Amino acid sequence: MGSVPMCSYAVMMQHLVAAADLYNIDRLKLLCESKLCDEITIDNVATSLALAEQHHCPQLKAICLKFIANPSNLGAVMQSKAFLDLKESCPSMLLELLGTFASADDNPSQNLSRKRSSSSIYGQDLADAFAAESAHPNGRRVRRRT
Repeated sequence: MGSVPMCSYAVMMQHLVAAADLYNIDRLKLLCESKLCDEITIDNVATSLALAEQHHCPQLKAICLKFIANPSNLGAVMQSKAFLDLKESCPSMLLELLGTFASADDNPSQNLSRKRSSSSIYGQDLADAFAAESAHPNGRRVRRRT
């Protein structure tokens, strides 16, 4: 990353996810999604959630929902302009957030902090994506939608 501020880094990754989705560059999209999952903060979680919904990024969406559902983050996120925009543009996200919040209440041992740390699950998902791509030997790209 070098001298690139974290905010600019996250914004750059968000733009790369959008471009990778547009041009069906699935490996790039997965890599950027993984990096964004590591960079979730109060300031960018609502924007990242909207991006995840729009560009079909299930890992990023799940991480964002869990982050927002954390009681120590919820109030600050709800006061952000990005969350208000999300509420207006995609009200169905609020239902998913409520479901995530309810499941987090059922599992209070879940420890989510203000800044997400990297997890080995993303490496496994990338390995699964590479394996799925190599399963199509004719070179034809098959796009998975969840």
